[in-house]
Amino acid sequence: MFTLPQQKYWDTLEKDPGEVKGDLYDLVLNGYELASGSMRINNPELQQRIFKIVGYSNERAEKAFGFLVQAFKFGAPPHGGIAPGLDRLIMLMRHEESIHEVIAFPKNNLAASPMDECPSPVDEQQLKDLHINCYDVEE
Repeated sequence: MFTLPQQKYWDTLEKDPGEVKGDLYDLVLNGYELASGSMRINNPELQQRIFKIVGYSNERAEKAFGFLVQAFKFGAPPHGGIAPGLDRLIMLMRHEESIHEVIAFPKNNLAASPMDECPSPVDEQQLKDLHINCYDVEE
C-alpha cells in the first residue's frame, strides 16, 4: 500500500483497484530474482486514498502511519527503494541448489526463527482482515 500507482490509474483508483498497476521493478539474472523494488507514494492525499481502498479507517491509518502522512506534507521528493536478495546472490555464486544453504538466519522445520523468535504475535484484527484462521497444533 506504499507503492506508487502508475499515474494513468489515479483518477479511477476507487472504481477498479484490482486493475491498478504500480511502478515496480525487478533485477533478474538467468531467471533468478536478485532484487526488487518500487517507487513509493510521496503524496499525502494519494496515500490516504490508498489506505481507504485497502480498508484502513482514518483512525487506524493515523495510528499506524500518521507520522508518514505528516512527513509527506513537508514535501517529500519522489523516492524509490530496492531490496537486494544478497542471500540469493550468494547462493548463485556458491552454486548451491537452495537458498537455505546460505541464508544467515534460516528458519527451522517449524517455520520459526530461533534467533529472533519469529514469527511474532499478530493482531487478531489483521488476521480477520486477511481471512486467516490460526489453530494451535499439538505435537
